[in-house]
Amino acid sequence: MMQRSLIFAVLFCGLLVTSAAGAATQQTGPDFTRIVQDNRSAVVNIATTQQIEQTQTRSGGIPDEFLDQLPEDSPFRDFFRRFERGGPEQRPRERSSLGSGFIIESDGYILTNTHVVVDADEILVKLDDNREFEAQVIGYDRPSDVALLKIEAEDLPTVRFGDSDELEVGQWVLAIGSPFGLDHTATQGIVSALNRKLPTDTYTPFIQTDVAVNPGNSGGPLFNLDGEVIGINAQIFSRTGGFMGLSFAVPINVARDVARQLRETGTVQRGYLGVTIQSIDRDLAQSFGLDHPTGALIADVRPDSPAEAAGLESGDVILSYDGRRIADSSSLPPMVGQTRPGSEVDVQIIRDGERRTITVEVGELERDDPSPRDERSAEPDEEAGSALNVAVRELTQSERADLGIGDRGLLVQRVSAGPAAQAGIRPGDILLRIGRRELGSVDDLREALREVPRGEPVAMQIRRGDGTLFVSLTLPPEE
Repeated sequence: MMQRSLIFAVLFCGLLVTSAAGAATQQTGPDFTRIVQDNRSAVVNIATTQQIEQTQTRSGGIPDEFLDQLPEDSPFRDFFRRFERGGPEQRPRERSSLGSGFIIESDGYILTNTHVVVDADEILVKLDDNREFEAQVIGYDRPSDVALLKIEAEDLPTVRFGDSDELEVGQWVLAIGSPFGLDHTATQGIVSALNRKLPTDTYTPFIQTDVAVNPGNSGGPLFNLDGEVIGINAQIFSRTGGFMGLSFAVPINVARDVARQLRETGTVQRGYLGVTIQSIDRDLAQSFGLDHPTGALIADVRPDSPAEAAGLESGDVILSYDGRRIADSSSLPPMVGQTRPGSEVDVQIIRDGERRTITVEVGELERDDPSPRDERSAEPDEEAGSALNVAVRELTQSERADLGIGDRGLLVQRVSAGPAAQAGIRPGDILLRIGRRELGSVDDLREALREVPRGEPVAMQIRRGDGTLFVSLTLPPEE
């Protein structure tokens, strides 16, 4: 009996030890200490200053005519100048900001964010050993938010690069930077998503993480568990100005290509197709003969563009680009932007339910943004769009020339409850096409509406502002 009790006690203790070891194992995460030790000396603090010109304000209490009537030597003349025209002359004030960066070459080349250094009059780089250097901007690129700096120093510690294309959601990552000026702060998290498209940038497939990033972290490195840099911390999503669980980094493969071009030429070239694209929902997928929403829908093809020269058309759905699948519309711009201008690329599309491959010679993206268009009004035609419950009018030739839409275009001036409103049509939109029929007149609209199958979604192409897009329109069955 005593022997059995002893055996039971030993087994029970063994279970306790095993359980405790298992619990300890479950609670233990990756050890980042070696990554911090190996890389902190290659991470730098960046402080910038900028001279801001003060603008004088005037109270407007004393008319100029009154001041002009005062004698030149009158003491009141100087009094009113000083206090009624904004007071004495003000000196420019100095604005400062903080950020981070990391050394990529031992002779002083540093990567950071454009927004950290742009427009700065002075840039000071502080190293881990407290040495400070004034930095020169080799170049910066606003679309990718990547800047390349140079300091006059030798034998500096550098980071190692990883491959951001090999990242997977769920991987552990570590950020080192200077949030709020606190040098070499390390924070950790996981990759939350890949290929994120942000409103501020179209050509960068951002890495989303839950790493704590705050003001001052911008420009700092994001490491994988092998101690390799796989991104540059660039932005956060916040309603308070502080970290809220969403941070975004520029993939290091993108940043390295930008840095190479900045160093070699001082500018960055990006590929250009000349198409406006949009996402595809379930109804649009059905109207274009797709089994499920996929690809990038070409809403518009710009005149004299590489896309037009190759034969791409609005209404085509791009399924792959240069052999790479296009899962959604946000996947395409980074691929095009990273293509060297002049390259020939195979683009697989679906048109009228048939797949085909078109070869496009990629052009070079220009940075000039299109100018906004003026809105015009005229007497609307209520009858032509009655099936949609909209009032439209034809555009003049000069209006169409301004918009660059050829001979097409009906301006929507009023929208009431009905199929158009349900499709998201708004006053000010320009109707360009229903199905495969282009709309150049109100008669075209009448004919198109007679041909549209009732109760089934059909794609309608519209112009909204400077963009072109498709909406899914469904006319109710006839009673």
